[in-house]
Amino acid sequence: MFGRRRKRGRHSSGAVETGPEHDEVFDDVEGPWDSTVAPQDDVERLDLGSVLIPMPDEAQLQVEMDQQNGSVRAVHVLTSVGQLTVSAFAAPKSGGLWREVGAELIDGLKEDGARINRENGEWGEEITARNQGVQILFVGVDGPRWMLRGVAAGPEEHFEQNSQALREMLRGTVVVRGEQPMPPRTPLPVELPEAIARHIQQQQG
Repeated sequence: MFGRRRKRGRHSSGAVETGPEHDEVFDDVEGPWDSTVAPQDDVERLDLGSVLIPMPDEAQLQVEMDQQNGSVRAVHVLTSVGQLTVSAFAAPKSGGLWREVGAELIDGLKEDGARINRENGEWGEEITARNQGVQILFVGVDGPRWMLRGVAAGPEEHFEQNSQALREMLRGTVVVRGEQPMPPRTPLPVELPEAIARHIQQQQG
């Protein structure tokens, strides 16, 4: 396993994969990972096509469908303390998409009357919003030709526990970008495991 030290962030600005002959090996390397350099470990991950995410214990899934075309819009992970959502988007090779998306997100949250806090986190700037007893954490990670966005939402009293669950999920996530060209900000397609897709079809039918 090779990568970057966790304190710098695996996909921080300026990080370059130089190949095994030049990469340094560290014991504290963590994700999120691009599928081309993902570790061969024993972590069980839910395969959603463009993202493979480790599931918290006793969590449940909530699938958000697009009613117009029947595609999967998002998959939410529900725990006893809140809701977690991890989504991947196409990004330019130059990176830096989270900076733009985060700024727009802040403008929208302020318009909704939320109280905003911005802090430097494990992968860069993190955004926290509070509104009517709900506290939401937004985390963005710029990767090679992709951006990963994680969202933890739930009651204010469970914010710390919910935030830790999101960060743990992001550290173990693998992004499958693919080689096809996509405009920046295009959501990477989400595909449900066959058993889950069949269950949803039965409910709808």
